[in-house]
Order: sequence, then C-alpha cells, then structure tokens
Amino acid sequence: MQLAESTTALKQADRPSATGETGAREAEAHDFFALLKPRVMSLVIFTAFVGLIAAPGTMNPVLAATAILLIAIGAGASGALNMWYDADIDAIMDRTAGRPIPAGRMGPETALGFGMVLSVASVVLLGLAVNITSAVLLALTIFFYVVVYTMWLKRRTPQNIVIGGAAGAFPPVIGWAAATDTVSLESLVLFGIIFLWTPAHFWALSLFISKDYARVGVPMLPLVAGEDETRRQILLYAVLTAGIAVVPWGMGFAGAVYGAVSILLGLVLVALAVQVWRKIEKADRKLFAFSILYLFTIFAVLAGEKIVSRMFA
Repeated sequence: MQLAESTTALKQADRPSATGETGAREAEAHDFFALLKPRVMSLVIFTAFVGLIAAPGTMNPVLAATAILLIAIGAGASGALNMWYDADIDAIMDRTAGRPIPAGRMGPETALGFGMVLSVASVVLLGLAVNITSAVLLALTIFFYVVVYTMWLKRRTPQNIVIGGAAGAFPPVIGWAAATDTVSLESLVLFGIIFLWTPAHFWALSLFISKDYARVGVPMLPLVAGEDETRRQILLYAVLTAGIAVVPWGMGFAGAVYGAVSILLGLVLVALAVQVWRKIEKADRKLFAFSILYLFTIFAVLAGEKIVSRMFA
C-alpha cells in the first residue's frame, strides 16, 4: 500500500520542521490521522472501489460502503506500522522527518498499538460483514506491506519497489473479491496494471531525491545500479504498463472509451519515459507527476464506464 505515498515529495516546502524541537507530548487527533498516510489511503480507497464496481453483478450499497471503509482502515493500519518501523530513517530523510514519531509528537509504542488494533479490527470485521476471501486478501496485503516490504525488502534490495509494489496492487483485487467472493483473471489484470506502474513511478521519484535515500542507506536503484540503468528500467516498465493497461479493453470487461484513453495516455507515459531515458532536464519530475494522473484517469474511466452501462442497462 505504498501507492501515492510519494506525492508528498512535491510539497516539501510546506513540510513542518522535524528536529524534535516540540519535545514529547501527548499525541493529538491529527497525529493519528497522519499515521494513516491519508494520501496513500485515498488511492487505496479509489482503486478498491474501481475493483468493486468493475466486478460483475451488483452489491448491496451498505455492504459495499462497509467493505471500502474496512479496506481503507486496513490501508491506514499498514501506514501506521510502516511509520513505527521506519521511524529511525524517517527522522533523517527530509521527505519524512515531519511525521509524528520522528517529529516527537508521538511515541513509537503508540503507533505500534494503533496500527495493530486497526489491522486486526479491519480484517476481522471485513470477514464477518462481507466475506472471508476479501478479508484474507486484506490480511495478506497488510502483511506484505509491513513485513515483506517494510521490514525485509526496503533496506536490503534495489528491487524493493518491484516486489513490494504488490502490496499497492492488491486493493482492486480486494474490492473485486468483496463483490464476488472470488479472485478472477480480470481482477488480476487490474493488479498487474498497478504492479507494473509502480517501479517507473517510484524510480522517477528516486532520481530526484536520491540523496535522501543515500543518507539512510536505502538501496534504491539509482544508488545501486546507477542513474543510466534506472532510466532504462523506467522506460521498460513504462512500456509494460502501457501494454497491460489496454488488456481490460481487449478482454472485453472495459469499453471503447477506456480503450482509447488507455492507448492515448499510455503513449504519453512512454514518451515521457523516453525523455527520462534521454536525460531531458526535469523529465523525471514530469514523469512522476504524470504517472499519478495516468493511473487515476484509466481507473476512473473504467469505473465510469461500468456505472454508466448499469444506469442504462
């Protein structure tokens, strides 16, 4: 569920000081909200909703809202546990130093307890209120993000984003499972779009904040393999993303509007990746910003098509 976390990198000028000058104090409501990584949660909610809407059949609106809420809580729990474990490096990195724990606004044990309670509650309630399949997938997503990505991969391998990206790709599959109690090939295609999108998105970011990662020893690809290899990998994954994004149209569970939009935006994504590969000035920032718009738009069009088709069915 690392999806959208990096959007804060474009707003560093507004970040509060994180030197710990405020001293320890009792955490306030906004500190707990910050632990949930609301920008990450918003994209998780959106992609899970698209998965739910894209699934065949209809779902009781109350159950659908309950499912989305619990998926969001699970995403927030993952964010809290990530901030608890990464508090040491968050305090050093400019991009994350203003978070509640390194800034001295909350103790790590509070974040750990908060994250654990939300994790258990979201999974159990999703299983009881909706179905076991979606609950198991949510539990797997939390485990993958916190244990596999945060605790194991992030500080050990430059492929952390590639493998760990699976956590951010699960929400549409969970939404689909909430509506159907199954995992289908269509939902796995939605998973694949986000999974292949993630490396180009995050590596574009890492090109212009690599000093942050270098200070804390996180082996992001530019630091380990060099910028030239990173730029080549960005182009490769952009091409793969543009290709798989057309598959829903080819499979018939997305319409012609989606097909046209996915092709057009895919061409723009690849063109920007080519600029990054050619080392055009600030192309990495442009690709990073556009990649967010790209993912949001193709998922929004897919959901919009499904909603309209059901209205006129």
